[in-house]
Amino acid sequence: MIADKTYEAVSPLRIAFLGLGTMGAPMAAHLLRAGHQVTVYNRTAAKAQAWVATHGGTCAATPAEAAAQAQLVVTCVGNDTDLQQVLRGPQGACTTLPQGGIVVDHTTTSADIARRLAAELAPQGHTVIDAPVSGGNLGALNGALTVMCGGDAQAFARVQPVLMAYSRAVTHLGAAGNGQLAKMVNQVCVAGLLQGLAEGLAFGQKAGLDMAQVLHVITQGAAGSWQMQHRGPTMVKDEFDFGFAVDWMRKDLGLVLDEARRQQATMPVTALIDQFYADVQAMGGGRWDTSSLIRRLR
Repeated sequence: MIADKTYEAVSPLRIAFLGLGTMGAPMAAHLLRAGHQVTVYNRTAAKAQAWVATHGGTCAATPAEAAAQAQLVVTCVGNDTDLQQVLRGPQGACTTLPQGGIVVDHTTTSADIARRLAAELAPQGHTVIDAPVSGGNLGALNGALTVMCGGDAQAFARVQPVLMAYSRAVTHLGAAGNGQLAKMVNQVCVAGLLQGLAEGLAFGQKAGLDMAQVLHVITQGAAGSWQMQHRGPTMVKDEFDFGFAVDWMRKDLGLVLDEARRQQATMPVTALIDQFYADVQAMGGGRWDTSSLIRRLR
């Protein structure tokens, strides 16, 4: 359910929103509620039709159709290949996007494709902002995402008030690709937090502690974190049927480790946790929440 939110007053734009998954669907709904004209596209057409039946707006049969009258294209798809297809494929949005259009990509991708798209689309008069998000499905529903952006500063200034429709913070971090690099930092830190939390909770349970009490105490201290507050109780209860899936975290950590090799950065703990997530996948937990790392320890 989309949360009530006070929207900043901005001039309405014609927006093509491509990708109505767990994150994209509520994000597009916030844009519509904020007063923008939103045309949606999803690879599964029935999903786009259902979104329009619920929220309003219009749906398009192809990305090209969605972008034909757009001032802004927003993408939230699966990976580098998906992004390339919806933007530059035979029916891609950039085949019809009018001159001067801006593309904001919320997909978590490689920094390389963010840089390449920015360079390749500039001669067509288009500007690309790589803008991966953090906050999960609840953040999208509540309009409280954190957005990390790379790309042209003037284009960022134009879209930042628009992106606030589903965000609590939208920050420009420099050149194209820097948003994706910042998201990699985020995922490294999240993975490390979750592994530490899993080990601590599993240890406490085996020691016979009342973990609800323990969490209440330590959440107030130096160990406290969003993950501890929101995922600690469900980890204790062995509940993982929600949140950010292990399959997606492994995709993200794969991007991190590829980039680390290019940067000659040493990331032994991240590489180890990536293998722990592979163990969870082998247990049938590919769609479990990332906090399911504790399952390996039971």
